[in-house]
Amino acid sequence: MAADISIAIAKPSLPEVHASVRISPSPLFWRRLIGFLGPGFLISVGYMDPGNWATDIAGGSRFGYTLLFVIMASNLMAILLQSLSLKLGVATDRDLAQLCRETTSRPVSWALWILAEIAIAACDLAEVIGSAIALNLLFHIPLFYGVLITGLDVLLILLLQRWGFRYIEALVITLIGTILLLFVVQVFLSRPEFWPVLRNMAIPSPSILKNPGMLYIAIGMLGATVMPHNLYLHSSIVQSRRYRRSPEGRREAIHMANIDSALALTIALFVNAAILVVASAVFYRSGHFEVAAIEDAFKMLSPLVGATCASTLFAIALLASGQNSSITGTLAGQVVMEGFVQMRVAPWLRRLITRSLAIIPTIVVVWFMGERGTEDLLLLSQVILSLQLSFAVVPLVHFTSSRKFMGQFVNRPWLKGLSWLVAFLIAALNGWFLLLMVQGKA
Repeated sequence: MAADISIAIAKPSLPEVHASVRISPSPLFWRRLIGFLGPGFLISVGYMDPGNWATDIAGGSRFGYTLLFVIMASNLMAILLQSLSLKLGVATDRDLAQLCRETTSRPVSWALWILAEIAIAACDLAEVIGSAIALNLLFHIPLFYGVLITGLDVLLILLLQRWGFRYIEALVITLIGTILLLFVVQVFLSRPEFWPVLRNMAIPSPSILKNPGMLYIAIGMLGATVMPHNLYLHSSIVQSRRYRRSPEGRREAIHMANIDSALALTIALFVNAAILVVASAVFYRSGHFEVAAIEDAFKMLSPLVGATCASTLFAIALLASGQNSSITGTLAGQVVMEGFVQMRVAPWLRRLITRSLAIIPTIVVVWFMGERGTEDLLLLSQVILSLQLSFAVVPLVHFTSSRKFMGQFVNRPWLKGLSWLVAFLIAALNGWFLLLMVQGKA
């Protein structure tokens, strides 16, 4: 064990990949941009994982297109918060977890670390369940054994890390492209009403706050979209680029990384919206309001759409989504452990710890409650993520709004105001939801 764990002292975040990706010296904009593309796509994986599927399917089948505005608003918040995260990493040469440790007492730092680990475990829980469900739908592997098989993906991640960070990014981008293509086909097959889609995406419905069931799913969507551990991870992996550590070099790195992040999150927006649109167009429109489980959606999709391939495409995309998300969960776990408590753990051990925390409760639920229990667990995992979010957002906004930490890259007054407004809105929504829970209305 001593060989696997060591204490990191004043080392950069993820030292094995720090400044490892070369940036082209070419004066051509697009050549330099290619070198910066990648971290945003790794982050975007968390915005289209199986947890999103559960909340989007439930929202679409029960409430039609109404919650599309929540997806749009959550994605805009995500673009803003991820922009702050990458700027923090580039401007300070520190990730969010490291800065929290350096500026807070040890008890506070450990408390934030535990909360971050809970968020990562909740996210990994969704990935385990999603991958197991996909294996069951495609190959009829029982959920119990599918959950155990998902633990083997640690071998794939270790192999990719040995090859280099660019190989991890290449695999992730390939899987994202697969998911995107499959859902373009799904939307085409489901024949949605595009005017109501656009209207509900742009205009919020007052019923979102009044209906406890709708608010529960909306909070889950927020947790599934803006993930707390992604804020820690992005501030770290953006430093994997070998840009010039000068004011001009950092400014270019922030600009390029923002393009990378916005492009990737726009694709995530389309995927999330497409899942809800398909669920609404197929299930809500036909009166199947009870369809909230991924398995039910798979079984009913082809008959209702009228295309035998619809269900298979759905399951393949789900499997790609689950495997994609596993990669970023491992990296996020390394970042928060090294950043908050300065403890370095061998990647295989870190992965096994994280995956065990997800597999054990899933096995218990599958054994005693079956398929329906896993779906409830999926929705609950996303709500847990949302409730953890403020503990990452508030420090992020604080650091990026402080000239002491950011220097010339500090948030401008309008951005500072907008960032604190988003932080307050997230906290207020979670507070409102907790109040409903205490009152027994959610």
